[in-house]
Amino acid sequence: MRLRDTAEESEFRARLRAWLATHVPRHHGGTAPGDWTKALHAAGYTGLTWPAAYGGRGLPPTYQAIYAEEAALAGAPDHVNVIGLGMVGPTIVSHGTPEQQRRFLEPILSGDFVFCQGFSEPDAGSDLASVRTRAVATDDGWRVTGEKVWSSYAHQADWCLLLARTEPGSTAHAGLTCLLVDMRSPGVQVLPLRQSTGDSDFNQIVLTDVAVPHDCVLGPVGEGWRIAMTTLAHERGTFGITLTARLAVEFDRLLGTVRDLGLADDPAVRADVAELYVQLQGLRWTGQRTMATLARTGRPGPESSILKLHWSVTNQRLAALALRLLGPAAMLHGPDSHAAGHWQHLRLRSRANSIEGGTSEILRGIIAERVLDLPRTR
Repeated sequence: MRLRDTAEESEFRARLRAWLATHVPRHHGGTAPGDWTKALHAAGYTGLTWPAAYGGRGLPPTYQAIYAEEAALAGAPDHVNVIGLGMVGPTIVSHGTPEQQRRFLEPILSGDFVFCQGFSEPDAGSDLASVRTRAVATDDGWRVTGEKVWSSYAHQADWCLLLARTEPGSTAHAGLTCLLVDMRSPGVQVLPLRQSTGDSDFNQIVLTDVAVPHDCVLGPVGEGWRIAMTTLAHERGTFGITLTARLAVEFDRLLGTVRDLGLADDPAVRADVAELYVQLQGLRWTGQRTMATLARTGRPGPESSILKLHWSVTNQRLAALALRLLGPAAMLHGPDSHAAGHWQHLRLRSRANSIEGGTSEILRGIIAERVLDLPRTR
């Protein structure tokens, strides 16, 4: 594992930092997210690790980590297609047919095709082996009926990477298939799920006899579990680098709050802050190990679950500490309480961290069995 930039990476970081310094201020406040995405795409900062044949730059994974760090530090907006860019796109690169790669990858990079992910269900959250959404074979392809839940950005999506049961009577991991579903197809209904923050980033997707053509099956029929594991590995691994970089920004904000409250010399507060700093550094080095595995094998390993699990815990602890330090002021929310309002929102939003992207319980099982090689409990 390498902890410092090479000369080429250092040059890339400097160019990126200068570009962000110029362009981020232009896209804050009033600029449509799609405009930022098109600016990123035009500058060559989307799909850094994707094959050049599909609009990427074919760079090593470390360059994506550099972008994640610098974009977080600069306060850059998100690419409009977070799911497509970080999870669905790499899955299509790995498992898609040449036609699917030509059809979907370039529009994912440009933001013309926004993707969501349809894995979790009302009775099958992190336990994807219990998926009940069914796809019935027809002469033209498949007819899909079922429900998905906790689908981020489904209300904005053009397409959905969907996991469905295509083999009647199959159970557990067998008989599942990944499908690329046009969200504007007849029979697709998206229902927003309001969170405790007041936002509605998560959604429920109801599918009623939705037609999916043969050429929208991703990977072999019946091997959806293997395809889905590729998607989840990228969600927990490469996207985890972005989450850690954003956590570093929140940590710096916490330091500012501590100083503003006059608590910088309080021994108990210093101990709490130091503990968070240690956890943050651990996440950084775990992310570097994930990048090393990705560079060596072409895909994140099961160790990526460590990154997602401990990021969830650390993000929740950081937000909770900020509110505790604010004391009664943490209850305020309005134009004169910007700091309190920020920490309120982060605290409420962070409660979902240990559910989304695989619950913490599921991740602990993966780490125990696939990283530590402990015996299965069931």
